[in-house]
Amino acid sequence: MTLLEANQPPPSKTPRYVFLGVVVLLAIVLFVWRTVRYKAEEKTVDTFFTALAAGNMQQAYQLWKAMPSYSFQDFQQDWGPNGYYGPVKSFEVESATAPRKSDTDVAVTVLISPYQPFPKNDPVQRNKTKEITIWVNRKTQSLSTGPPPMSLLIRATPPPALPWSALRFPA
Repeated sequence: MTLLEANQPPPSKTPRYVFLGVVVLLAIVLFVWRTVRYKAEEKTVDTFFTALAAGNMQQAYQLWKAMPSYSFQDFQQDWGPNGYYGPVKSFEVESATAPRKSDTDVAVTVLISPYQPFPKNDPVQRNKTKEITIWVNRKTQSLSTGPPPMSLLIRATPPPALPWSALRFPA
């Protein structure tokens, strides 16, 4: 037996198991963080729509925490049985996200339906379901419908471009 053929112990598998354990632990922490980080805002929206579905408009208005210029009559015109979003008989909180440049607001997407229970498989009832986005202020938990989506604010088709020669040599 020579020096190069000496019996060496097999390499330890401990570093491999430690690395794998750290990766699995980070994946679990990331999963829990992504599912729990907006629970307070989702709960606020859930409480608001539960009050609306129960017909308790006064409690829903208090949860809305409206500005003084937004009266209870305005709220009823928006959320009441004959309002723009109403009647709300059932709802489903779909998702919650925070815009990239906002530290204070969370956008919660909600499906609202005029039918009780929430329609899952009936296409006729499902067609009456509306998807809306409720903005929740993280500090005050106040609600608003927020700005319109950017797709409505940006022109769909650009204006026709002038040929380059028309720009350089006006007629």
